[in-house]
Amino acid sequence: MNKTKKNIFQSAIKTFSTNGYDGATMDEISASAGVAKGTVYYYFKSKDEVFKYIITEGVSLLRQQMECINVGKGDYAYKLRELSKNQLRLVYDNRDLFKVIMSQAWGGKIRHSELRELLKSYMEDIEKFLIKAMEDGTIKKCDSSFLTYTYFGTLASVAVYNVIKNDSMKLDEITDNFMNHLLNGIR
Repeated sequence: MNKTKKNIFQSAIKTFSTNGYDGATMDEISASAGVAKGTVYYYFKSKDEVFKYIITEGVSLLRQQMECINVGKGDYAYKLRELSKNQLRLVYDNRDLFKVIMSQAWGGKIRHSELRELLKSYMEDIEKFLIKAMEDGTIKKCDSSFLTYTYFGTLASVAVYNVIKNDSMKLDEITDNFMNHLLNGIR
């Protein structure tokens, strides 16, 4: 992605995060990026196209990171901890992007269903990862689909917790707490 497109991308994330989809305008995206409105239209035909681009890139970041960890060295106990830590870091470092993604996951419009399809592919990656962790003996065998959504939901909640707590905990500490509760339950 060239510098101008990256600048528009970052500005669009901020605009959607601050104003929501309906409140965001191409005028505001261009003003925030410091480029002419025509420049934004050079790269993106519409606000919807900008939105699709940022959510596709966001989910792609999550999936790429998971793939790197999945093919990396270590057993699945190590990989699960690294996945959790890195996913939390990615969400934390890109909180505006993930605010946009999470806020648009519900609804009946085409953009909502397209986002859910992207999230579904991400969930399928998580499920494959967790199945390998079950086969490895890192976690007990259970309904992998339910576990996938439980893992994702808990991970998202931990990210929200850290944002609310204003970084009062370090990433390693958050990851250790998450892993302890994930692997040992709340009993």
